[in-house]
Amino acid sequence: MPRYRDLRHVAEYAPLFLTMTVRYGAMTLQGIALGVLVYARTGSPLLTALSMFGPSFAQLLGAFTVLSLADRVPPRAALVTAALTYAAAAALAAVPGLPVAAILALVTASGLVGVVAGGVQWGLLAEILPADRYVLGRSLFTMSNGVMQMLGYGVGGLLVAATSPRVALLLAAAVHATAAGVARFGLTARAPRTGGSASLRRTWEGNRALWATRRRRRLFVAMWVPNGLIVGCESVFVPYSPRWAGLLFAASAGGMLAGDLLVARVLPVALRRRVRTGLRLLLAAPYLTFMLGPPIAVAVGAVLIASVGYGSTLLLQEELLATVPRRLTGHALGLQSSGLLAMQAVGATLAGVIAGLSSPTVTISAMAIASVAVTLAVTLDAPDRPGARGPGSEPVTAAPPWAGSCDVVEGGGG
Repeated sequence: MPRYRDLRHVAEYAPLFLTMTVRYGAMTLQGIALGVLVYARTGSPLLTALSMFGPSFAQLLGAFTVLSLADRVPPRAALVTAALTYAAAAALAAVPGLPVAAILALVTASGLVGVVAGGVQWGLLAEILPADRYVLGRSLFTMSNGVMQMLGYGVGGLLVAATSPRVALLLAAAVHATAAGVARFGLTARAPRTGGSASLRRTWEGNRALWATRRRRRLFVAMWVPNGLIVGCESVFVPYSPRWAGLLFAASAGGMLAGDLLVARVLPVALRRRVRTGLRLLLAAPYLTFMLGPPIAVAVGAVLIASVGYGSTLLLQEELLATVPRRLTGHALGLQSSGLLAMQAVGATLAGVIAGLSSPTVTISAMAIASVAVTLAVTLDAPDRPGARGPGSEPVTAAPPWAGSCDVVEGGGG
Protein backbone atom coordinates (compact mmCIF):
# COMPACT_ATOMS: atom_id res chain seq x y z
CA MET A 1 0.00 0.00 0.00
CA PRO A 2 1.35 3.50 -0.83
CA ARG A 3 2.73 5.46 2.13
CA TYR A 4 3.02 9.18 2.74
CA ARG A 5 6.79 8.90 2.83
CA ASP A 6 6.68 7.70 -0.78
CA LEU A 7 5.58 11.18 -1.83
CA ARG A 8 9.07 12.47 -1.00
CA HIS A 9 10.29 10.85 -4.20
CA VAL A 10 7.71 12.59 -6.41
CA ALA A 11 9.32 15.57 -8.08
CA GLU A 12 7.60 18.90 -7.35
CA TYR A 13 5.12 17.47 -4.85
CA ALA A 14 6.85 19.12 -1.88
CA PRO A 15 7.01 22.66 -3.34
CA LEU A 16 3.41 22.44 -4.58
CA PHE A 17 2.27 21.20 -1.17
CA LEU A 18 4.19 23.99 0.59
CA THR A 19 2.82 26.64 -1.79
CA MET A 20 -0.75 25.59 -1.16
CA THR A 21 -0.30 25.15 2.60
CA VAL A 22 1.08 28.68 2.94
CA ARG A 23 -1.83 29.92 0.82
CA TYR A 24 -4.39 28.17 3.04
CA GLY A 25 -2.97 29.86 6.12
CA ALA A 26 -2.89 33.28 4.47
CA MET A 27 -6.46 33.01 3.20
CA THR A 28 -7.73 32.03 6.65
CA LEU A 29 -5.89 34.91 8.31
CA GLN A 30 -7.17 37.28 5.63
CA GLY A 31 -10.76 36.06 6.07
CA ILE A 32 -10.98 36.62 9.80
CA ALA A 33 -9.28 40.02 9.50
CA LEU A 34 -11.74 41.13 6.81
CA GLY A 35 -14.68 39.87 8.85
CA VAL A 36 -13.65 41.86 11.92
CA LEU A 37 -12.84 44.96 9.85
CA VAL A 38 -16.14 44.97 7.94
CA TYR A 39 -18.22 44.27 11.05
CA ALA A 40 -16.51 47.12 12.91
CA ARG A 41 -17.24 49.44 9.97
CA THR A 42 -20.84 48.40 9.27
CA GLY A 43 -22.26 46.34 12.15
CA SER A 44 -23.89 44.17 9.45
CA PRO A 45 -23.74 40.36 9.90
CA LEU A 46 -24.61 39.94 6.20
CA LEU A 47 -21.77 42.12 4.93
CA THR A 48 -19.44 40.46 7.42
CA ALA A 49 -20.36 37.02 6.08
CA LEU A 50 -19.92 38.21 2.50
CA SER A 51 -16.48 39.58 3.31
CA MET A 52 -15.41 36.23 4.77
CA PHE A 53 -17.23 33.79 2.47
CA GLY A 54 -17.79 35.92 -0.63
CA PRO A 55 -14.98 34.13 -2.51
CA SER A 56 -17.01 30.92 -2.29
CA PHE A 57 -19.92 32.56 -4.10
CA ALA A 58 -17.49 34.06 -6.62
CA GLN A 59 -16.30 30.52 -7.35
CA LEU A 60 -19.69 29.80 -8.90
CA LEU A 61 -19.42 32.79 -11.22
CA GLY A 62 -15.88 31.85 -12.13
CA ALA A 63 -16.85 28.27 -12.94
CA PHE A 64 -19.09 29.61 -15.71
CA THR A 65 -16.74 32.28 -17.05
CA VAL A 66 -12.97 31.91 -16.55
CA LEU A 67 -12.41 28.22 -15.75
CA SER A 68 -11.12 27.41 -19.26
CA LEU A 69 -7.92 29.22 -18.25
CA ALA A 70 -7.00 26.38 -15.88
CA ASP A 71 -5.64 24.13 -18.64
CA ARG A 72 -4.46 26.94 -20.96
CA VAL A 73 -1.88 28.72 -18.80
CA PRO A 74 1.60 27.61 -17.68
CA PRO A 75 1.01 26.20 -14.16
CA ARG A 76 3.98 27.80 -12.41
CA ALA A 77 3.34 31.25 -13.83
CA ALA A 78 -0.36 30.98 -12.99
CA LEU A 79 0.25 30.02 -9.35
CA VAL A 80 2.82 32.80 -8.90
CA THR A 81 0.46 35.36 -10.45
CA ALA A 82 -2.44 34.17 -8.29
CA ALA A 83 -0.40 34.43 -5.08
CA LEU A 84 0.77 37.94 -5.96
CA THR A 85 -2.82 38.93 -6.77
CA TYR A 86 -3.98 37.68 -3.36
CA ALA A 87 -1.14 39.64 -1.75
CA ALA A 88 -2.15 42.82 -3.55
CA ALA A 89 -5.82 42.36 -2.63
CA ALA A 90 -4.98 41.87 1.06
CA ALA A 91 -2.70 44.91 1.08
CA LEU A 92 -5.30 47.10 -0.65
CA ALA A 93 -8.00 45.98 1.80
CA ALA A 94 -5.79 47.29 4.60
CA VAL A 95 -5.81 50.84 3.20
CA PRO A 96 -7.49 53.10 5.81
CA GLY A 97 -10.86 54.45 4.75
CA LEU A 98 -11.29 52.08 1.80
CA PRO A 99 -15.05 51.82 1.11
CA VAL A 100 -16.72 48.54 2.07
CA ALA A 101 -17.96 48.21 -1.52
CA ALA A 102 -14.34 48.25 -2.70
CA ILE A 103 -13.41 45.61 -0.11
CA LEU A 104 -16.22 43.36 -1.36
CA ALA A 105 -15.05 43.96 -4.94
CA LEU A 106 -11.57 42.81 -3.93
CA VAL A 107 -13.09 39.73 -2.29
CA THR A 108 -15.00 38.91 -5.48
CA ALA A 109 -11.91 39.38 -7.64
CA SER A 110 -9.93 37.09 -5.32
CA GLY A 111 -12.64 34.46 -5.67
CA LEU A 112 -12.44 34.60 -9.46
CA VAL A 113 -8.67 34.22 -9.33
CA GLY A 114 -9.17 31.33 -6.93
CA VAL A 115 -11.26 29.46 -9.51
CA VAL A 116 -8.38 29.42 -11.99
CA ALA A 117 -5.73 28.81 -9.32
CA GLY A 118 -7.71 25.85 -7.97
CA GLY A 119 -8.02 24.28 -11.40
CA VAL A 120 -4.32 24.85 -12.07
CA GLN A 121 -3.11 23.41 -8.75
CA TRP A 122 -5.30 20.30 -8.85
CA GLY A 123 -4.53 19.72 -12.50
CA LEU A 124 -0.82 20.00 -11.76
CA LEU A 125 -1.17 17.63 -8.82
CA ALA A 126 -2.84 15.03 -11.04
CA GLU A 127 -0.06 15.56 -13.58
CA ILE A 128 2.88 15.04 -11.23
CA LEU A 129 1.40 12.14 -9.22
CA PRO A 130 1.08 8.59 -10.55
CA ALA A 131 -2.56 7.48 -10.68
CA ASP A 132 -2.14 5.13 -7.71
CA ARG A 133 -0.76 7.97 -5.56
CA TYR A 134 -3.45 10.58 -6.26
CA VAL A 135 -5.72 9.79 -3.29
CA LEU A 136 -2.70 9.66 -0.99
CA GLY A 137 -1.28 12.94 -2.24
CA ARG A 138 -4.61 14.77 -2.31
CA SER A 139 -5.43 13.65 1.22
CA LEU A 140 -2.37 15.49 2.54
CA PHE A 141 -3.62 18.69 0.92
CA THR A 142 -7.02 18.24 2.54
CA MET A 143 -5.54 17.59 5.96
CA SER A 144 -3.18 20.53 5.59
CA ASN A 145 -6.13 22.76 4.72
CA GLY A 146 -7.93 21.70 7.91
CA VAL A 147 -4.86 22.22 10.09
CA MET A 148 -4.09 25.62 8.56
CA GLN A 149 -7.68 26.73 9.04
CA MET A 150 -7.51 25.87 12.72
CA LEU A 151 -4.14 27.61 13.11
CA GLY A 152 -5.19 30.51 10.93
CA TYR A 153 -8.36 31.24 12.87
CA GLY A 154 -6.60 30.80 16.20
CA VAL A 155 -3.52 32.90 15.39
CA GLY A 156 -5.58 35.35 13.35
CA GLY A 157 -8.02 35.93 16.19
CA LEU A 158 -5.20 36.58 18.64
CA LEU A 159 -3.38 38.83 16.19
CA VAL A 160 -6.48 40.91 15.42
CA ALA A 161 -7.22 41.25 19.14
CA ALA A 162 -3.65 42.23 19.99
CA THR A 163 -3.10 44.62 17.08
CA SER A 164 -5.72 45.45 14.45
CA PRO A 165 -7.39 43.89 11.38
CA ARG A 166 -5.20 46.00 9.10
CA VAL A 167 -2.01 44.62 10.62
CA ALA A 168 -3.37 41.09 10.11
CA LEU A 169 -4.21 41.91 6.48
CA LEU A 170 -0.68 43.18 5.85
CA LEU A 171 0.73 40.01 7.39
CA ALA A 172 -1.57 37.94 5.16
CA ALA A 173 -0.24 39.87 2.14
CA ALA A 174 3.33 39.02 3.17
CA VAL A 175 2.43 35.34 3.56
CA HIS A 176 0.81 35.30 0.10
CA ALA A 177 3.99 36.84 -1.33
CA THR A 178 5.96 34.05 0.36
CA ALA A 179 3.75 31.48 -1.39
CA ALA A 180 4.55 33.19 -4.70
CA GLY A 181 8.27 32.82 -4.00
CA VAL A 182 7.93 29.13 -3.13
CA ALA A 183 6.03 28.47 -6.36
CA ARG A 184 8.47 30.45 -8.49
CA PHE A 185 11.62 28.79 -7.22
CA GLY A 186 10.24 25.37 -6.26
CA LEU A 187 8.22 24.42 -9.33
CA THR A 188 9.56 23.85 -12.82
CA ALA A 189 8.20 25.60 -15.88
CA ARG A 190 5.62 23.50 -17.72
CA ALA A 191 3.63 24.09 -20.85
CA PRO A 192 -0.16 24.38 -20.63
CA ARG A 193 -2.03 21.07 -20.84
CA THR A 194 -3.95 22.18 -23.91
CA GLY A 195 -3.68 24.87 -26.55
CA GLY A 196 -5.93 27.65 -27.73
CA SER A 197 -7.03 30.80 -26.03
CA ALA A 198 -9.32 30.84 -23.01
CA SER A 199 -12.75 32.40 -23.40
CA LEU A 200 -16.26 32.36 -22.02
CA ARG A 201 -17.29 30.08 -24.87
CA ARG A 202 -14.49 27.60 -24.16
CA THR A 203 -15.43 27.56 -20.48
CA TRP A 204 -19.01 26.70 -21.40
CA GLU A 205 -17.83 24.09 -23.89
CA GLY A 206 -15.67 22.47 -21.24
CA ASN A 207 -18.54 22.50 -18.76
CA ARG A 208 -20.82 20.85 -21.28
CA ALA A 209 -18.22 18.22 -22.15
CA LEU A 210 -17.84 17.38 -18.45
CA TRP A 211 -21.60 17.42 -17.86
CA ALA A 212 -22.40 15.30 -20.91
CA THR A 213 -22.21 11.83 -19.34
CA ARG A 214 -24.49 10.61 -16.61
CA ARG A 215 -21.58 9.14 -14.67
CA ARG A 216 -19.83 12.50 -14.35
CA ARG A 217 -23.09 14.28 -13.56
CA ARG A 218 -23.63 11.88 -10.67
CA LEU A 219 -20.09 12.39 -9.45
CA PHE A 220 -20.36 16.17 -9.42
CA VAL A 221 -23.72 16.09 -7.62
CA ALA A 222 -22.40 13.53 -5.11
CA MET A 223 -19.38 15.71 -4.35
CA TRP A 224 -21.22 19.03 -4.20
CA VAL A 225 -24.66 18.70 -2.66
CA PRO A 226 -24.43 16.31 0.35
CA ASN A 227 -21.21 18.04 1.44
CA GLY A 228 -22.72 21.51 1.11
CA LEU A 229 -25.78 20.53 3.13
CA ILE A 230 -23.62 19.21 5.98
CA VAL A 231 -21.56 22.39 5.99
CA GLY A 232 -24.96 24.03 6.49
CA CYS A 233 -25.32 21.93 9.65
CA GLU A 234 -21.94 23.16 10.86
CA SER A 235 -22.83 26.79 10.11
CA VAL A 236 -25.40 26.79 12.95
CA PHE A 237 -23.11 25.28 15.62
CA VAL A 238 -22.80 28.69 17.29
CA PRO A 239 -26.55 29.30 17.73
CA TYR A 240 -27.01 25.62 18.64
CA SER A 241 -24.52 25.85 21.51
CA PRO A 242 -22.68 29.16 21.91
CA ARG A 243 -20.70 27.75 24.82
CA TRP A 244 -19.52 24.56 23.10
CA ALA A 245 -19.46 25.61 19.43
CA GLY A 246 -15.66 25.56 19.37
CA LEU A 247 -15.67 21.96 20.54
CA LEU A 248 -18.15 21.02 17.81
CA PHE A 249 -15.98 22.69 15.15
CA ALA A 250 -12.90 20.92 16.51
CA ALA A 251 -14.73 17.58 16.36
CA SER A 252 -15.64 18.27 12.74
CA ALA A 253 -12.02 19.04 11.83
CA GLY A 254 -10.78 15.97 13.71
CA GLY A 255 -13.26 13.69 12.01
CA MET A 256 -12.31 15.06 8.60
CA LEU A 257 -8.63 14.37 9.24
CA ALA A 258 -9.47 10.85 10.42
CA GLY A 259 -11.55 10.22 7.30
CA ASP A 260 -8.73 11.27 5.00
CA LEU A 261 -6.28 9.05 6.85
CA LEU A 262 -8.72 6.15 6.67
CA VAL A 263 -9.20 6.48 2.93
CA ALA A 264 -5.60 7.20 2.01
CA ARG A 265 -3.68 4.90 4.35
CA VAL A 266 -5.95 2.26 5.87
CA LEU A 267 -8.44 1.12 3.25
CA PRO A 268 -7.01 -1.24 0.63
CA VAL A 269 -7.59 -0.06 -2.92
CA ALA A 270 -9.88 -3.05 -3.54
CA LEU A 271 -12.26 -1.89 -0.77
CA ARG A 272 -12.49 1.77 -1.70
CA ARG A 273 -15.24 1.37 -4.27
CA ARG A 274 -17.36 -0.63 -1.84
CA VAL A 275 -17.32 1.96 0.95
CA ARG A 276 -17.96 5.16 -1.02
CA THR A 277 -21.70 5.15 -0.54
CA GLY A 278 -21.37 4.15 3.12
CA LEU A 279 -19.01 7.06 3.79
CA ARG A 280 -21.34 9.51 2.06
CA LEU A 281 -24.24 8.32 4.20
CA LEU A 282 -22.03 8.48 7.30
CA LEU A 283 -21.43 12.15 6.54
CA ALA A 284 -25.08 12.93 7.34
CA ALA A 285 -26.66 10.11 9.33
CA PRO A 286 -25.14 10.90 12.77
CA TYR A 287 -26.58 14.43 12.58
CA LEU A 288 -30.06 12.90 12.81
CA THR A 289 -29.40 12.46 16.54
CA PHE A 290 -29.75 16.23 16.87
CA MET A 291 -33.52 15.75 16.50
CA LEU A 292 -33.46 14.48 20.09
CA GLY A 293 -31.55 17.48 21.46
CA PRO A 294 -28.66 15.33 22.75
CA PRO A 295 -26.23 16.30 25.53
CA ILE A 296 -23.15 18.11 24.24
CA ALA A 297 -20.95 15.02 24.67
CA VAL A 298 -23.25 13.02 22.40
CA ALA A 299 -23.46 15.89 19.92
CA VAL A 300 -19.67 16.15 19.75
CA GLY A 301 -19.38 12.39 19.21
CA ALA A 302 -21.97 12.51 16.44
CA VAL A 303 -20.13 15.33 14.66
CA LEU A 304 -16.79 13.53 15.02
CA ILE A 305 -18.15 10.30 13.52
CA ALA A 306 -20.06 12.08 10.77
CA SER A 307 -17.06 14.08 9.61
CA VAL A 308 -15.15 10.87 8.85
CA GLY A 309 -17.51 10.72 5.86
CA TYR A 310 -15.74 13.68 4.25
CA GLY A 311 -13.15 11.11 3.14
CA SER A 312 -15.59 9.96 0.45
CA THR A 313 -14.73 13.08 -1.56
CA LEU A 314 -11.23 11.72 -2.22
CA LEU A 315 -12.69 8.54 -3.68
CA LEU A 316 -15.12 10.46 -5.86
CA GLN A 317 -12.30 12.70 -7.12
CA GLU A 318 -10.30 9.60 -8.02
CA GLU A 319 -13.23 8.23 -10.01
CA LEU A 320 -13.79 11.58 -11.73
CA LEU A 321 -10.16 11.69 -12.88
CA ALA A 322 -10.57 8.27 -14.47
CA THR A 323 -13.37 9.62 -16.69
CA VAL A 324 -11.79 12.89 -17.84
CA PRO A 325 -9.47 13.45 -20.85
CA ARG A 326 -6.08 14.98 -19.96
CA ARG A 327 -6.85 18.27 -21.71
CA LEU A 328 -9.75 18.84 -19.30
CA THR A 329 -8.07 17.66 -16.08
CA GLY A 330 -7.62 21.11 -14.59
CA HIS A 331 -11.03 22.24 -15.80
CA ALA A 332 -12.72 19.20 -14.23
CA LEU A 333 -10.96 19.47 -10.87
CA GLY A 334 -11.46 23.22 -10.86
CA LEU A 335 -15.18 22.77 -11.53
CA GLN A 336 -15.36 20.19 -8.75
CA SER A 337 -13.58 22.50 -6.30
CA SER A 338 -15.54 25.61 -7.30
CA GLY A 339 -18.86 23.81 -7.18
CA LEU A 340 -18.02 22.36 -3.78
CA LEU A 341 -17.13 25.74 -2.29
CA ALA A 342 -20.19 27.35 -3.84
CA MET A 343 -22.50 24.65 -2.50
CA GLN A 344 -20.95 25.01 0.95
CA ALA A 345 -21.76 28.72 0.85
CA VAL A 346 -25.28 27.95 -0.40
CA GLY A 347 -25.71 25.34 2.34
CA ALA A 348 -24.60 27.78 5.03
CA THR A 349 -26.93 30.46 3.68
CA LEU A 350 -29.87 28.06 3.46
CA ALA A 351 -29.24 26.85 6.99
CA GLY A 352 -29.16 30.42 8.24
CA VAL A 353 -32.54 31.12 6.65
CA ILE A 354 -34.11 27.95 8.08
CA ALA A 355 -32.66 28.61 11.53
CA GLY A 356 -34.13 32.08 11.47
CA LEU A 357 -37.57 30.62 10.80
CA SER A 358 -37.33 27.64 13.17
CA SER A 359 -34.44 26.56 15.42
CA PRO A 360 -30.86 25.24 15.08
CA THR A 361 -32.02 21.73 16.05
CA VAL A 362 -34.66 21.67 13.30
CA THR A 363 -32.16 23.12 10.84
CA ILE A 364 -29.46 20.52 11.50
CA SER A 365 -31.97 17.68 11.27
CA ALA A 366 -33.51 18.99 8.04
CA MET A 367 -30.13 19.50 6.35
CA ALA A 368 -29.00 16.00 7.38
CA ILE A 369 -32.19 14.41 6.02
CA ALA A 370 -31.76 16.27 2.74
CA SER A 371 -28.13 15.13 2.48
CA VAL A 372 -29.10 11.48 3.01
CA ALA A 373 -31.86 11.81 0.42
CA VAL A 374 -29.52 13.24 -2.21
CA THR A 375 -26.92 10.55 -1.59
CA LEU A 376 -29.51 7.79 -1.92
CA ALA A 377 -30.96 9.34 -5.08
CA VAL A 378 -27.54 9.59 -6.73
CA THR A 379 -26.62 6.05 -5.66
CA LEU A 380 -29.85 4.52 -6.94
CA ASP A 381 -29.34 6.29 -10.28
CA ALA A 382 -25.85 4.82 -10.66
CA PRO A 383 -25.46 3.31 -14.15
CA ASP A 384 -23.10 0.64 -12.83
CA ARG A 385 -25.66 -0.55 -10.29
CA PRO A 386 -27.03 -4.02 -11.14
CA GLY A 387 -30.20 -3.58 -13.14
CA ALA A 388 -29.56 0.07 -13.98
CA ARG A 389 -29.47 1.32 -17.53
CA GLY A 390 -26.12 1.01 -19.22
CA PRO A 391 -24.53 3.66 -21.39
CA GLY A 392 -25.98 2.13 -24.51
CA SER A 393 -29.50 2.59 -23.27
CA GLU A 394 -29.00 6.10 -21.98
CA PRO A 395 -30.80 8.72 -24.04
CA VAL A 396 -28.94 11.81 -25.16
CA THR A 397 -29.38 14.40 -22.44
CA ALA A 398 -29.36 18.09 -23.21
CA ALA A 399 -26.90 20.17 -21.25
CA PRO A 400 -28.35 22.70 -18.84
CA PRO A 401 -28.94 26.17 -20.28
CA TRP A 402 -25.85 27.63 -18.64
CA ALA A 403 -23.50 25.09 -20.18
CA GLY A 404 -23.31 26.65 -23.64
CA SER A 405 -22.85 24.65 -26.81
CA CYS A 406 -20.35 22.01 -27.83
CA ASP A 407 -20.46 19.77 -30.86
CA VAL A 408 -17.90 17.24 -29.70
CA VAL A 409 -18.13 15.47 -26.36
CA GLU A 410 -15.09 13.66 -25.03
CA GLY A 411 -14.81 11.10 -22.29
CA GLY A 412 -16.26 7.76 -21.38
CA GLY A 413 -19.88 6.83 -21.43
CA GLY A 414 -22.19 7.24 -18.50
